[in-house]
Amino acid sequence: MPTEIPHDSVGLVSPQTLRFDTPLTLACGRSLDHYELVIETYGTLNADASNAVLICHALSGHHHVAGYHSMEDRKPGWWDSAVGPGKAIDTNRFFVVALNNLGGCHGSSGPNSLNPATGKPYGPDFPIVTVVDWVHSQARLADKLGIYQWAAVVGGSLGGMQALQWSITYPDRIRHCIVIAAAPKLSTQNIAFNEVARQAISKDPQFHNGHYYEHNQVPKTGLMLARMVGHITYLSEDGMREKFGRELRSGKINFDFNPQFQIESYLQYQGEQFSTAFDANTYLLMTKALDYFDPAADFDNNLTLALSQAQCQFFIASFTTDWRFSPERSREIVDALIDAGKDVCYTEIEAAHGHDAFLIPIPRYMEVFSAYMKRVHTGGGQ
Repeated sequence: MPTEIPHDSVGLVSPQTLRFDTPLTLACGRSLDHYELVIETYGTLNADASNAVLICHALSGHHHVAGYHSMEDRKPGWWDSAVGPGKAIDTNRFFVVALNNLGGCHGSSGPNSLNPATGKPYGPDFPIVTVVDWVHSQARLADKLGIYQWAAVVGGSLGGMQALQWSITYPDRIRHCIVIAAAPKLSTQNIAFNEVARQAISKDPQFHNGHYYEHNQVPKTGLMLARMVGHITYLSEDGMREKFGRELRSGKINFDFNPQFQIESYLQYQGEQFSTAFDANTYLLMTKALDYFDPAADFDNNLTLALSQAQCQFFIASFTTDWRFSPERSREIVDALIDAGKDVCYTEIEAAHGHDAFLIPIPRYMEVFSAYMKRVHTGGGQ
């Protein structure tokens, strides 16, 4: 925990809850009569509201992107390395908005919210939402904040997919689209990993078909297994070998089935932490949003045609050891943008950290990211 706030931190921050009373029609055909979004903001919105940046979170992310909620915080927001005074997303220049998406479990309306029709938590009855639904809700958020056009929409992984969708759905409301470690749609292998995770959760005896709240239980084992599987895919083989190797916890083989290798203990710890901090129904919902994302589907499965709708400039970044969203998948986006005649910058960063690299302040990554954000600030290339 910090003894004092670092000079390049946004400092102590407090989330806000915003209520929306205009019904939101969802891609699944259902609608939410009203809903709430939890947000955090950093920096100051300028007079013409032209310096606003939206940060979209990945699967297990939330609104707490930077700074500290209290002096007792053990760690800052999940992207504090990139957001703050003098950082890549410089809060001396930009007004940054971060939110917890619909369906989330950190305060926004989702499965653990009360269903007004029953007075009980929605659970599995909360409608499945898509990336397009999130983008529509984020556009309403922008309206409420008085922001007509984002200087940039930024996201990594599932967050990058949202940024890409923004450029297609609201082309006149975004000047720069920043897509980091993402893909134009999931591979079959990625969908398979998500299904294994969902099965681990749904087959947990304490899942109760998603109504575990009413039983005062949590499908903890299922959540642990889902997170362990997911976490393996976020790391690279080189990164795991470098960090853990085949090190034994006690220095010798014990000839039993308890965790003996350091990597086993690490995965169990990650699973344990996640199972007490994340909602199982939200995990199912978020992975389905990942599976369904395919913006080209509405354009005869032609990604170039889909991205022809965009009017903004693009920054695409990938990482060499990311096999969950490999550089080849980012280059698919780049190629389609070039074919569509769009302005695009692409960087491929050497990193041993796998998919998690987008969260890590790798010097070269931060250098290139910062340079592009300076371009966003100055209007370069406009």
